[in-house]
Amino acid sequence: MKITDRKTEIINVAAKLFKEKGYSAVTMRDIAQAMDIKAASLYNHIKSKQEILVLIIIEIAEEFTSVIDEILASDETTIQKIERVIQLHIDITLRNSEALACLNNDWMHLTDDDLIYFIKMREDYEESFRKIIKSGIANGEIKNLNIEVIIFSTLSTLRTLYIWYGKKKTIKPEILKANMIQVLLNGIV
Repeated sequence: MKITDRKTEIINVAAKLFKEKGYSAVTMRDIAQAMDIKAASLYNHIKSKQEILVLIIIEIAEEFTSVIDEILASDETTIQKIERVIQLHIDITLRNSEALACLNNDWMHLTDDDLIYFIKMREDYEESFRKIIKSGIANGEIKNLNIEVIIFSTLSTLRTLYIWYGKKKTIKPEILKANMIQVLLNGIV
C-alpha cells in the first residue's frame, strides 16, 4: 500500500497525539482538529484509528527487526554489535520519538494478527540480542554476568530514551551516541 503525503501527515499528527495523551484518549476528531480539517476528511486517507496505530508500530518494529537481523548475521565483534544496537535505538529515538512512544506505550492496543505479529517481532528481537550477549560472554568479550540482567538493563534504558531525551535535547546526537555507548558498555566490558 502506497502511503501518500497526506496519510503520512495524518500518521505523524496521530503519533504526536498518542504520545501526549495515549492511544485510548485520542479520537479521530482530535486528529482532525489538530490538522484543522473535518473528521470525515480523515476517512478519505485512513480507515480507522487502529489502522494508524498499526502503521506506526509495525513499521518501526519491522525496522528494529531487520536491523538486528543484519547485526546478528554480521562478522563484527560482540562489542561492535552492541554498539550498533545502541546506535539503532538512538537513531530511531532522534528521528521519530513519537512513533517509539507508541511502540512502547500503545502496542497492547493492536488487535488480532497485528498484535501476534508485533509480539513475535519483539520476542525475536530480544532473542537476537540475547544471542549477541551469550556469544560475547562465551568468547570473553564481555563479563560473565547474568544475561537477563544485561538484556533488561540495556534494552529498558534504550526503549525509554525518548522520554529522557525529549527533556534534554540540548545534547548533540553525536555526544549522546558516544556517551550512551560508553555508559552502557563500561558496565559489562
